Amino acid sequence: MAETQTVRLSLGGMSCAGCVAAVEKALQSVPGVEQASVSFAEHTAQITGTVEIDTLIRAVVDAGYEAAQMKSLDDEQAERDERERIASRKLIKQAAVAAVVGFPLMIGDMAGWLPPLAEAQGAWIGIGLLTLAAMVYAGRHFFVGAWKQFKHHNANMDTLIAMGTGSAWLYSMAITLFPDSVPTLAQHAYFEAAAIIIALINFGSALEMRARGKTSEAIKRLVGLQPKTARVVRDGREVDIPILDVGLDETLRVRPGERIPVDGVIIDGHSYVDESMISGEPLPVGKREGDEVIGGTINSSGTFLYQAKRIGKDTVLARIIEMVRTAQASKPAIGRLVDKVAGVFVPTVMIIAVITFLAWFNFGPAPALSFAIVTTMTVLIIACPCALGLATPISIMVGVGKAAEYGILIRNGEALQQAGRLDTIVLDKTGTVTEGKPQLTDVVPFQSTDGDNLLAIAATVEAGSEHPLAQAIVAAADAKGLERLEVKDFQAISGRGVVATMNQQSVRLGTLKLMEEHGVFLGHLQQEGERLAAEGKTPIYMALNEAGAAVLAVADPVKRDSAAAVARLHDEGLTVVMLTGDHKTTAEAVAREVGIDAVIAEVLPEEKDQHIERLQGQGRRVAMVGDGINDAPALARADVGFAIGTGTDVAIESADITLMRGSLHGVADAIAISRATVRNIKQNLFGAFIYNSLGIPVAAGVLYPFMGLLLNPMIAGAAMALSSFTVVSNANRLRFFKAKGGEK
Repeated sequence: MAETQTVRLSLGGMSCAGCVAAVEKALQSVPGVEQASVSFAEHTAQITGTVEIDTLIRAVVDAGYEAAQMKSLDDEQAERDERERIASRKLIKQAAVAAVVGFPLMIGDMAGWLPPLAEAQGAWIGIGLLTLAAMVYAGRHFFVGAWKQFKHHNANMDTLIAMGTGSAWLYSMAITLFPDSVPTLAQHAYFEAAAIIIALINFGSALEMRARGKTSEAIKRLVGLQPKTARVVRDGREVDIPILDVGLDETLRVRPGERIPVDGVIIDGHSYVDESMISGEPLPVGKREGDEVIGGTINSSGTFLYQAKRIGKDTVLARIIEMVRTAQASKPAIGRLVDKVAGVFVPTVMIIAVITFLAWFNFGPAPALSFAIVTTMTVLIIACPCALGLATPISIMVGVGKAAEYGILIRNGEALQQAGRLDTIVLDKTGTVTEGKPQLTDVVPFQSTDGDNLLAIAATVEAGSEHPLAQAIVAAADAKGLERLEVKDFQAISGRGVVATMNQQSVRLGTLKLMEEHGVFLGHLQQEGERLAAEGKTPIYMALNEAGAAVLAVADPVKRDSAAAVARLHDEGLTVVMLTGDHKTTAEAVAREVGIDAVIAEVLPEEKDQHIERLQGQGRRVAMVGDGINDAPALARADVGFAIGTGTDVAIESADITLMRGSLHGVADAIAISRATVRNIKQNLFGAFIYNSLGIPVAAGVLYPFMGLLLNPMIAGAAMALSSFTVVSNANRLRFFKAKGGEK
């Protein structure tokens, strides 16, 4: 709390009025608290002051109670978005101010409307001061950045921009004040160049900020998972209240189809809860009294009461949001090729400029000082070519367009550059390697019995069950158009299966334990079930009366092209790892089927994030490929995050690259396009600098002793235009690129 404001805390552990006094005393003893009042009825505290929230919570905990901030995720996200909007608007304003000054000057210069320097010195001094004001307002951060780099003995794009625009303005102002001190050939002002360069770069930065989704659309998607209201039980009545008002130890009611508001523990009832946002697995999880439920997950069926145990920033959903934010903020900085080249190029140019000045001052014709200044400034001005700014973005623009033809959407140019440097690909299982939808895969009869008849019986019995495995069996029967029969005495046995009567015979469907408890003879079906389990499938045994009739298997099938895509990645020299929250046996079976190198199973979202970080710590360049909310932190942490486009919006927004076809072939295609694009960028940088390498000696005056020539603005402009044309032409060659083995 940097300034005085009011916060609300939810309190736990209070049992009497004496507790109120104890908590109030603890809060009021904290330095910076101006006022603290505690409500026993609502178990809340309202504090006004200038103290950190964590300090307040720690004071309550030290006093022997529980506390959590009552602040919605929506409010927190709104604050972050507002900060991003302010920054973006500032860049737009800076670009507009610089453009208003620069573009009229450029048009006037090209049209010949501006008077000569010597004839309108006062007007040109005014133009120079106006340009300086625009540069201070719109380009100050470039000069500050260049100065910081200089203090650390480095050079980057800020250095080039500051050096080019600064020297252009200084030179222009110098000849404006003293036009007769330089030869007529050199009497040209560059005020418009300084302003326009700053305007364009600021505008590009603003567009880039918006393109990256402000703080991140992924965060908004995650925040949207938390309901706006919650149904609480107070004084024996159920009432709907804003999520912000839910306190610790509050009793809440959740009905079928609703999202669970906050984290807690079930105290009455049972249900199945879709926890795919946490586990990534498609099957809802059975929940009963004493089990923990997570805010943001979906109650599939049944109704229950539960007690709130974590609210606000302490919930699992809030922690996942924070992990995404942290990972995005701490993503390793990609060394930009332009900055690397500038690190060598800028010092070299400055050395050449110094040598040029000394040579002309000591050995040049009269007036030696004038010639020395002209040639030195010309060297510095030409050192900031237009093509240098085009070299990288034009290739990225074409590369991104080419990727889109292959169904690959790339969020930023850095991801496109980085993808070609990867050496390790980490894959989620469900929805990435597999389809993500449980399906009936096998029906193995005890004897050569009609499998469809057994499936019809199984589907008839399972139609009365809400379990996801049962629904897969019913869906398979419906797909074949099998008729339902009459069922009597249906009974669901929790954790075991179902029992019913049909055509005067008992039918049992469920686990091996259910069969053993009812004395069912399975014979070879038990071995078949073990075989299916080893393949990563879930066996469901079926018995008619006391004899085993069949074993059915439900599994999440592997995508038909996953194995071929993994083989392509291996051909590129990449290591492929599976990282999943699923059981180890299932994961290893899938890995064997598609040829994956290593498996890390039974991991939680924060563990996925940690495993990515651990691989990076080993010096690997890691990509994460996933489709679920649970993958979002790992996607953000990875050097490049690939989201399967058929997955959740949160995963797509957290990733750098989205594969719209839902195929792993897109990963190999993206890597191939990345490598081609990076090669093209390097070629462009060479093209951008070759003209300067030729132009700088001319600017330094090497031709003057032999031909009497100095580089004038027209020659410099032609060189820049030619280098820009070369860069654009070379970048467009990417349009003819074709990925080996890829499919559009």
